[in-house]
Amino acid sequence: MGESLASRPTEVVAEKGKAMLPEKKWILDMTDGFRPTAVVGAAAELGLFDLIPDEGITISELACKANAAVRGIQVLADALAALNVLEKREDRYFVPAKLRPVLSENSPDTAIPMLRHRISMMRGWSQLAWAAKAGFPAPKTSGIRGPDGDLQAFVLAMDVISREVADDVVRQLLPLQFKKMLDVGAGPGTWTFAFLRAVPEARAILFDLPHAVSLARQKAEQAGLADRVEFVVGDFYRDELPSGVDFVWVSAIAHQNSREQNRELFRKVYRALEPGGQIAIRDIVMDPTRTAPVHGALFAINMLVNTPAGGTYTLDEYREDLLAAGFSEPHLRIRTENMNSVILAHRR
Repeated sequence: MGESLASRPTEVVAEKGKAMLPEKKWILDMTDGFRPTAVVGAAAELGLFDLIPDEGITISELACKANAAVRGIQVLADALAALNVLEKREDRYFVPAKLRPVLSENSPDTAIPMLRHRISMMRGWSQLAWAAKAGFPAPKTSGIRGPDGDLQAFVLAMDVISREVADDVVRQLLPLQFKKMLDVGAGPGTWTFAFLRAVPEARAILFDLPHAVSLARQKAEQAGLADRVEFVVGDFYRDELPSGVDFVWVSAIAHQNSREQNRELFRKVYRALEPGGQIAIRDIVMDPTRTAPVHGALFAINMLVNTPAGGTYTLDEYREDLLAAGFSEPHLRIRTENMNSVILAHRR
C-alpha cells in the first residue's frame, strides 16, 4: 500500500504547495487592517485603559470594573497585549508608560475620542455594499456608549485631529487682517482658538449646535480665550449666520454637503460678511480624476456611508459654487494631501 498524504513529513507537503500570488497576498494583507482597529476601538469604547492602574490589574478585577464578562475582557486584553497596546506580566495587565498620555481620556494628548469615532465610522463602513447600491447610507446602530456618546466622540475627535496642526495651518495663511471672525460649525473651537492666538487683537463668534458650543465653552476657558469669544447656538442648515464679521472660517463642513447645500451655505456666508471680507474653506480638494489624493477618495466613501449627499470636491467645483454665491477670486491658498487644503475667496 502506498504512503498516505497525511503520513508524509509536513515539510515535503509544503514544498509541493503552490506559492501564493503576490497580488493575492497584497489584497489579503490590505484588507486585514480592520482587526487591530476593532480591538483598540472596542477597548476605547469600554473605557478600559483608564480602568488599569499603574500597578496593573488582573482580568477578574478589570472585568468587574468594566461591568463586563470575564471571558470577553480576557480575550480582548490578550489581543491588546499581542498588539503591544497593553503589557502582560504573568496574570496582570499594564498600560505601557509611553502610551498612557495617548490612551488616558483626560490627557491633553488623548486619542480616545478619535478611536471611539472610528468605531462609529466602521459601523457605517460595514454596510458599504448596501450604500453603494442604494446611493445613501444604510441604517446604523449606535455604539455601546449610546447616540450621545457617539456624538460627543465625534466632536472631540475633531479636536484630536486638529489641535496639533491648527497653529501651523493658520501660520501658512498669514498675514491675516480681520477684526471679527465667524467659525461656522466650530465644534470644540480648536480652529477659533488658533486664529485668535495668531491675531491677538481680533475677536470671534463661535457658531454651532448646543452640544458643540457647550464643549467649546469648556475648551475656551482652558485656553484662556473665553473673553474674546461670543458663543452662538444655531444650525447652519436652517438659520442665518451671525453677521458683522470680516472673516469666515468653514472648516471640514463642505464634504458633508451636496454641492447645492454648499452653494446655499456660501450664500449665507456672503450675507454674513462685511464688504471686502473673506471666506476660507478648509477641506480635502480632489484632482479632476477624483482618484487623488487617496485620502480624499476614501473619505468620499465615508460620506457615502454616513451622509445623505456628502462627498469630496475638486477645485473647479469649489470655484463654481463660490462664484455662484457671489464671491470673487476663489483660489487655492494651501494644498495638502489631507483635509488641510484651504481655499480663499472675497466678498465683493
